[in-house]
Amino acid sequence: MSENKDFSLLSGLTLAYIGDAIYEVYIRDFLIRSGQTRPNQLHRLATHYVSAKAQHYLIELMMEEDFLTKEELAIYKRGRNAKSHTSAKNTSVFIYRASTGFECLIGYLHLTEQKTRLDEVVAWCIERIGEKSEK
Repeated sequence: MSENKDFSLLSGLTLAYIGDAIYEVYIRDFLIRSGQTRPNQLHRLATHYVSAKAQHYLIELMMEEDFLTKEELAIYKRGRNAKSHTSAKNTSVFIYRASTGFECLIGYLHLTEQKTRLDEVVAWCIERIGEKSEK
């Protein structure tokens, strides 16, 4: 499938583009498998995981806990520092850029077929958002 492409050469915004979709599917899958079935409820619950603020919170926690490898941190920073032509909606540019970096990391793990690590990262995120919601 990947035909030996070096996906690490893609721009941060391109990686974030696919990462946004991949992370959204993981979260939707998690919510439905955990028994949520009403569309309005699903959308509201999903925003706890996929909003720019949630992704910023998660990536900050990952760095605090040294959860990322050096390579993953570099990929995150590439996405965070990418110059986007779209503006942040309902949040600051700082938070928006951090969430772009988060999505870049997810996209990179997906395209480089690091499924085990991607599963681990998403499970970690789901657990942390769950802990935050309980507080």
